[in-house]
Amino acid sequence: MKQSKPKQLKAFGQAVRVNRLQLGMSQEDLAHACSLDRTYIGSVERGERNISLANIIRLAKALDITPAALLEGIE
Repeated sequence: MKQSKPKQLKAFGQAVRVNRLQLGMSQEDLAHACSLDRTYIGSVERGERNISLANIIRLAKALDITPAALLEGIE
């Protein structure tokens, strides 16, 4: 089961990246919009971080989507 965790994190990071790019935002723009560091956003997008629910909500608000939309299709 541990092997699926990085796959899930990468899928979440990809969802963040796709939604960010659809809005024409840079990682720095997104970081500023949700009061997180740009390097943190980059590590989330690369699937290197298992982020908290609070930060999922912050990212979703900054991307103008629901938290569920970021998690859609991730099992």
